[in-house]
Amino acid sequence: MTVARLLLALDRSTEDRLLPDIVQYGHAVLARVSGAGELLAALDRTEADVALVSAGRATLSAAVVRACDEHGVRVIALAVTDQDRRNAAGLGLLDVIDATADWAGIEAVIEAGVVIPLRVTERASSLAAPARGTVIAVWGPSGAPGRTTLAINVAAEIAAAGHTVALVDVDSYGGGVAPALGMLDESPGFAAACRLAGTGSLTRPELERIAQRYTSPRGAFWVLTGIGRPSRWPELSGERVSKTIEVVRNWVDYVVLDTGFSLESDEEISSDLFAPRRNAATLTTLRSADHVVACGLADPVGLARFLRSWAELAEAVSTDRVSVVMNRVRPSAVGIDANRQVIAALRRFGGIHAPFLVPHDQAGADAAVLTGRTLRDAAPKSPARTGILRLVQREILPEPVAARSRGVRRMPWRRRATAL
Repeated sequence: MTVARLLLALDRSTEDRLLPDIVQYGHAVLARVSGAGELLAALDRTEADVALVSAGRATLSAAVVRACDEHGVRVIALAVTDQDRRNAAGLGLLDVIDATADWAGIEAVIEAGVVIPLRVTERASSLAAPARGTVIAVWGPSGAPGRTTLAINVAAEIAAAGHTVALVDVDSYGGGVAPALGMLDESPGFAAACRLAGTGSLTRPELERIAQRYTSPRGAFWVLTGIGRPSRWPELSGERVSKTIEVVRNWVDYVVLDTGFSLESDEEISSDLFAPRRNAATLTTLRSADHVVACGLADPVGLARFLRSWAELAEAVSTDRVSVVMNRVRPSAVGIDANRQVIAALRRFGGIHAPFLVPHDQAGADAAVLTGRTLRDAAPKSPARTGILRLVQREILPEPVAARSRGVRRMPWRRRATAL
């Protein structure tokens, strides 16, 4: 049983009801306060582990959340009304419990030890955060090159840097994000968002209602799950997808989109110009993205598939906003000095001069899939996870303001090849 040092900022009736059980479970109550001002003062003079607070605006505010983060204090909010829950959700809190819950339920949350450091108001102080959400599309050809795994872990690393993130499964051939993270996908969140966007009723509260949340000690993010049955692809029309992306990018700092593989233009194979297009979701996503991460599998078959599709991708988007990532680089598939051979093949046959190489780590990938977690949580020392982190730091996140050089423009296809 976890013994915690608590701060209580609750209404009197809730506090009187819970206090005997708190004492019985052996927790230490360092202070009992009312209101945000008294809670902020208590944070400065105590060394608490957990703050149990009323979720109303009089007690729970952005300043309280920020101060708790600075002091390393976990916030658990007790909500009485829907307005209280909306207030907590607007501040990015997931540990929100009904105020009528008994102590056993609260104790289970404390024991779980899930800390959600991401807040809507929180930003990394040394980073120049974008004014509106940045959209990142993760694409790869057929043959399971690791699109979903890469998208999940890119989202996790961006979130761990202190940004709010939404991971969206846009694959019209069947979503893989939900099963990879151990989430229920009976009601696909992205399809629901598209339906709401089609009627002009997709709002931030609706997104928070239909999205699921991946929780982590560092790197929590929102998830809009994909369609479970491929037959549902007509729900993901190009217009709906475009509208949904625009709403989501104004909801969070970064939107990571796990796309489908096919870049085939449906109009060329259909005589009905008004019929739904199966690949419209993927093509719309790529055109809407600020940055595209194109991934391939680092073996002879995967390289051939990637290079054949590279020309199609170059027709769909400008390659100056594309980062190329080759997954599962290993000598057993491409021979001695695998990094050099993969780099040489991409340069010779695709004109790609700066690929990112992610080493093969079967143990780490298996641990992540088995537990339904990200590599950061399941295998933090994984070389694959370290490689993805470097990709995020070098290509996606803004550089620290102080480190930027004036008048220097980086040429994306002339930087040194990077082995991750």
